[in-house]
Amino acid sequence: MKIGIVSDSHGKVRRLAKAIELLRRHGAQAIVHCGDIGSPRCLEVLGRAGVPAYGVAGNMDRHLERLRQEASRCGVHYSDETVLLPLGDNRYLAATHGHREEVIESLLAEGRFAYVCCGHTHKPRNERVGATRIVNPGALHHARPPTVALLDTETDAVEHLRLGRD
Repeated sequence: MKIGIVSDSHGKVRRLAKAIELLRRHGAQAIVHCGDIGSPRCLEVLGRAGVPAYGVAGNMDRHLERLRQEASRCGVHYSDETVLLPLGDNRYLAATHGHREEVIESLLAEGRFAYVCCGHTHKPRNERVGATRIVNPGALHHARPPTVALLDTETDAVEHLRLGRD
């Protein structure tokens, strides 16, 4: 399965739409947003991705109840802290924002996640910790250049992709 991973859109609706379009062109079969969504309109964009969409709140996200409601209305799998994407064969991808290091450490300690995805730092990351691969796509806002990640769970490959100009 190919999974598109984005983070830190901070309400930049057009940039998020462009990121999803890029990931879909590269074959993404699901989209995961690792937090700092920034606005209910970004959840609308995720809901229109044409593939299953997942998202978590970040430390800059406010009005969490409104985000929960919008995610539900748009069909986005959403959590304030951690969202799980089933990969089959009892394997999962866990996504959290990353501003709480203890959450990442807890997910790694569980040992049941093939992938842990996070954002927050605005810096791309692709690192293996034990049996788990940690992926940070970079950021869509306040990043030069804005980047996303494409994870292929069949080949266990991660590719960071640059977004062009808005």
